[in-house]
Amino acid sequence: MVYGPKDGASPRAAAPRKITVPDVSAAKGVRPLVMLTAYDAPSARIADQAGVDLLLVGDSLGMVVLGYEDTLRVDLEDMVRHTAAVARTRPRALVVADMPYLSYHTGPADAVRAAGRLVREGHAEAVKLEGGRRRREVIEALVAAEIPVMGHLGLTPQSLNAMGGYRVQGRALEQIDTLLEDARLLEQAGIFSLVLEGVPAEVARRVTEEVSVPTIGIGAGGG
Repeated sequence: MVYGPKDGASPRAAAPRKITVPDVSAAKGVRPLVMLTAYDAPSARIADQAGVDLLLVGDSLGMVVLGYEDTLRVDLEDMVRHTAAVARTRPRALVVADMPYLSYHTGPADAVRAAGRLVREGHAEAVKLEGGRRRREVIEALVAAEIPVMGHLGLTPQSLNAMGGYRVQGRALEQIDTLLEDARLLEQAGIFSLVLEGVPAEVARRVTEEVSVPTIGIGAGGG
């Protein structure tokens, strides 16, 4: 007797469809997005099996994995290596790699080279960088090179020394206006999504309503 799948079903369940950058963009106003950090293959597999939409290979690996006190010691080689480890699991989730400190601060050309390594060698599907209006030209150059970019406003850990520590951003009226304007400028530059970190819930709501791209909160927002 031959045993097989019932009702003509395939013996192998269909794999879930891969999440893409357009999928993330299209989620705005339709459904919430879930993003988790992953630094290696085991954590990537666990998060992906849980059904997250995005896997962020964060430069926070400096503190979580490498024992540093902040993200400033993480370099491009670290990010390429850990991004590749996550990507090797072939996750359903979109793989986003943080651009480390000083990999994009010195201009568009350096940023494209660094992001290109994260894509080509690390197999990232998008990159994330921190900062507002000063990053506009860099983002435009990356988008022109067909590298999808996720923005990051609010508490930006790579600006730790300039901010005087890890402080909630967007409490003062001037800070709120700056955040709103920066979000608009990053959207115009071509980001496909925006991280808001350490921002009061009401300010996060205003930014989310102001831009057409999805926002993802890290210690920000009410939900």
